Amino acid sequence: MRTRRPGSGTSGAATPAVPGDAVLRLLDSTVLIDYLRGRPAVGRVRALRAVGDVPSTTAINVEEIVRGLRAEEADAARELFVGLDILPIGAGEGWQAGGWRREFAARGVTLWQADCLVAAAALRAGATLVTGNPKDFPMPELTVEVWPVGR
Repeated sequence: MRTRRPGSGTSGAATPAVPGDAVLRLLDSTVLIDYLRGRPAVGRVRALRAVGDVPSTTAINVEEIVRGLRAEEADAARELFVGLDILPIGAGEGWQAGGWRREFAARGVTLWQADCLVAAAALRAGATLVTGNPKDFPMPELTVEVWPVGR
């Protein structure tokens, strides 16, 4: 796993939908929660947009956020998701996720299905996965950027 702190540069592979040197960034649920709660993730998302990077997420992350929404966050969540690209999760991502779960289980490490599917979506799209929980994404081929929760 390649891990970077905010502002430490970019090395993720761009997909055809991402122009020039822009980076496709998949925002994990920890980052989305921090955004909705008005924490520093708000400024970080604005900054990545300002340099042309493309914020995205997956339907899995949308579901995780909706499930835990506070009533006063519903409108902000809808607005947030409208402004994000939603990366697909299909059979290819399922195969990748299942392979990781099998591989890590053989080493005695349990990975969550949702995390593996999100990671597979990021990998297949050439996105950097942005999270506050890097331990949930130990896949060596995945580029992970850490945005500490609440900071």
